[in-house]
Amino acid sequence: MAKQNYKTLELPAKYTPKKSEPYMCLEQRAYFYQVLQAQKQEIIDGNSDVLNTVRGIDSEINNGGGDDADNASQEQALTMNLRMSERDNNLLKKIDSALDRLENGTFGYSVISGDEIGISRMLARPLATMTVEEQEEYEARKQ
Repeated sequence: MAKQNYKTLELPAKYTPKKSEPYMCLEQRAYFYQVLQAQKQEIIDGNSDVLNTVRGIDSEINNGGGDDADNASQEQALTMNLRMSERDNNLLKKIDSALDRLENGTFGYSVISGDEIGISRMLARPLATMTVEEQEEYEARKQ
């Protein structure tokens, strides 16, 4: 019998990881893989919409079709869309990093201590890389 892979494992329709299961068991890894892939696809699909919007706005600005107020509004919309695209690209990098951690077996474990982050936190924030305590300490040092 072939070893099951979290990337191809079919989960029950309403499966949610539980604390009673072994931490980061095959089913939990499959669940988070599917969640991360869905988030990634959603961003990729949205990026093409943002790119088309940016192209349209840029074309309108370059064609000089409006008055100063119209051009200012168009430039503001362009800036906002470019910022959204940059934010999405940063999020894609974080998702890819989480997928890499899934692949190498470190997903769900702190990058600082190696401790379990915890299933509740991972469900709330699948991109988490630190325990709650480590995150709070990190935030306190940043201030």
